[in-house]
Amino acid sequence: MQFQVPDLRLASAEIFMLLMACLILVGDLLVKDEKRTLTFVATQLTLIGAAVITFASSSGETAYTFSNMYVGDLMADLLKLLLYLTVIVILFYSRGYILERPQMARGEYYSLALFATLGMMVMISASHLVTVYIGLELLSLSLYAMVAMNRDSVPATEAAMKYFVLGALASGLLLYGMSMIYGATGTLEIPAIAERLYMGQFDKGILVFGLVFLVSGLAFKLGVVPFHMWIPDVYHGAPTAVTLFIATAPKLAAFAMVMRLLVNGLIVVSQDWQAMLIILSVLSMAIGNIAAIAQTNLKRMLAYSAISHMGFMLLGIVTGVVGGDARFALNAYSSAMFYVITYVLTSAGTFGMILLLARGGLESDELDDFKGLNRRSPWFAAVMMMMMFSMAGIPFFVGFFAKFSVLQAVVAAGHLWLAIVAVAFSLIGCFYYLRVVKIMYFDPPTNTSPIEAPLDMKILMSANGLAVALLGIFPQVLMSLCAFSLLRSL
Repeated sequence: MQFQVPDLRLASAEIFMLLMACLILVGDLLVKDEKRTLTFVATQLTLIGAAVITFASSSGETAYTFSNMYVGDLMADLLKLLLYLTVIVILFYSRGYILERPQMARGEYYSLALFATLGMMVMISASHLVTVYIGLELLSLSLYAMVAMNRDSVPATEAAMKYFVLGALASGLLLYGMSMIYGATGTLEIPAIAERLYMGQFDKGILVFGLVFLVSGLAFKLGVVPFHMWIPDVYHGAPTAVTLFIATAPKLAAFAMVMRLLVNGLIVVSQDWQAMLIILSVLSMAIGNIAAIAQTNLKRMLAYSAISHMGFMLLGIVTGVVGGDARFALNAYSSAMFYVITYVLTSAGTFGMILLLARGGLESDELDDFKGLNRRSPWFAAVMMMMMFSMAGIPFFVGFFAKFSVLQAVVAAGHLWLAIVAVAFSLIGCFYYLRVVKIMYFDPPTNTSPIEAPLDMKILMSANGLAVALLGIFPQVLMSLCAFSLLRSL
C-alpha cells in the first residue's frame, strides 16, 4: 500500500497548539515571575494564534486527512473558534483568583488549559473512533490534574479522586462500546461505519450491545442522569477557576462528539439510541431541576442546573432523526448547537461573577455571599440578573430563544408530551434562578464593602452580560451561523 502524505494544513491549528503548549510548559520553568505574566500573555497569544490559523485554513468544504482519522469542516471550524474565545475569557476571569492562591499560581495551570483545549480540538475534528478516544483522554487527564492543583484543599483533592475514578470507568464503557461497534462493522472510521450500516453489512446484536455502552460513555461526558454523580462534587470541590473551565468549554467538544458518533456514524440505527436519549433527557431535566432547589451553595446549584441544561440540549439531537426530512433535521441539530453555545456563554458569565466576588483568598460561592449585591454594585448585580434570567429562559434573553428553538423542533417532531415535560421542568428551574435575583435585590448585604475589580475584568464581564442581552434581541445571526455550518458539514 502506497504511503499518502497527510494534509497538515487541516490540522495546522492543532500542531501549533501542541508546540506552543510544550514550549510554554518548559519556558515557564526558566522564567522567575511569581505573577506568571509572561506565561499568561503567551497562553492568550497562543489561543489567538490558533484562532487565526483556523480561520485562515478554513475552506468551507469537508476534507479528510491522516487516513480519514481527522476531518475539517465548517462545524469544526465554528466550534473551534468559539472554543478559543471561551478559553480566552476563562483565563481572563481566572487571573485574579489564581494569583491569590500560591498553590495554583503556577505555569502548569496554563499549560494544562492548553493541553485540555488541544484535546477538545481533536474531539471536534475526530472522524475515527481512535481519534475520538485520544482527544477525550487528553482532555480528561488535563482536567483531573487541574481539579487537584490546590493540594492544600481537601475538597479539591477529594473531587479530583472522584472525577478520576468515575472518569476512568466512563472511558472504559466508551472504549468497550467502540470495540463492539468495530466488531459489528469491521471498521473504526466514522464515515465507513455509516456506509456499512446503510448497506446492511453489520451484526445487529453486537451493534446494539455496543451502542448501549457508547451512549453510557457519552452520557457521562455530558453529565446527564444517571451518569451525573461526579458533577456536583467536582463543581463544588474544585477551585472556582477550574469549575469555570469544566462548566463551559468541554460542553462544545461534547456536543461535537455526540454529532460525530451518533449523527454522522450511527444515524441508520437512530431508533435504538433515540429511545435511550429520551430517557436520559427526561431524567436529567427532572433530577437536575428538582435537586437544584435544595442547594445553598451556588456552585452545586449550577452543577445540577448543568445536568438539566444538557438534558434539554439532548432534545434537539433526539428530534433531528424524526421524519427523515433534511430541513427538519437541520433545524433540530442547529437548535441543539445554538443551545450549547448560549449555555456556555451564560455559564461563563455566571462563574465569572463568582470569581469576581472571591477576593482575599476566600471563596464566595454561597447564596448568602450574593445578598444585597445591588447595594454594593448595581451594574454587576444587573449583569448577574441577566445571566439568571437567561438560564431560566425568560424573554428577551438569549436563553429564552435557545429553549424556544429546541421546543419548536420537539413539537414539529410530534413529541408534544416531551415538550410539555420540558416546559414543566423549566418552570421548576425558574424558582432557583429567580431566588438568586431576589437575594441580590431584596436581602440586606452581609458584606457592605464595595466591589473592586481590574479594568479588564469589568470590561469583559460587562461585554458578557451585554452579549447575553443582545443575542436575545438579535438571535438570528448566531442561529443562522449554526444552521449554515451544519448544512455544509452533515
